Amino acid sequence: MLTHPSIVLILRRHHLFSQLPEKVFQDVCALANLKRLSCHATLMHQGDPAKRFFLLVSGQIKLHRVTGEGQENLVEIIHAGQTFAEALLFSQARLYPVSATALKDSVLVSIEGAHYRTALEDQPKICLAILASMSIHLHQRLKDIDTLTLANASRRVINFLFQERDPVNGQIVLQVSKRLVASKLGIQPETFSRILHRLVEGGLIAMERRHISILAEEDLAAYQQ
Repeated sequence: MLTHPSIVLILRRHHLFSQLPEKVFQDVCALANLKRLSCHATLMHQGDPAKRFFLLVSGQIKLHRVTGEGQENLVEIIHAGQTFAEALLFSQARLYPVSATALKDSVLVSIEGAHYRTALEDQPKICLAILASMSIHLHQRLKDIDTLTLANASRRVINFLFQERDPVNGQIVLQVSKRLVASKLGIQPETFSRILHRLVEGGLIAMERRHISILAEEDLAAYQQ
């Protein structure tokens, strides 16, 4: 049962729960629980029964898949305030299609999926909010597909840098290993490192470990190689 006042408030403010009647929301909290994961701990494995979805309160979660050849592919990085696995409520999927691993010490709310879905039957506004959230994720997935199918390796890396750039300080921080970033971009780790090195040599970016700065935005955007 979820009882911590500040955590309950975070859950209540999220768009998946903000419009629920108080009694329904309290019932959801009664079946929810708080989970704490240490860095590198696994929340769920690809193929596990999909019975719950999650809200990340603090920390960072990596969603990833393992191919038939045993290669790990990064799907998404979940940040505090985001939910994940809620789409399974409507797809009738019985198994999680991804694994979830903590990249930092993390705190999550685990919500019972079947009960929440039943609670939505009389809440059309909530259903619309969920559809909007799913549409945003779908749009991002389509952009990812376009990047993988239409762009060469250098363009994929450059698009990634612009996408990950912090809007406030302009910095890019690689949240996961270069190997996982490369897998997300559909290229080999060696290719990813080689392209970054080429951009550094060209004076387009500066890099120190996982921190990257864009030095020449227009030239980087126009880069062709």
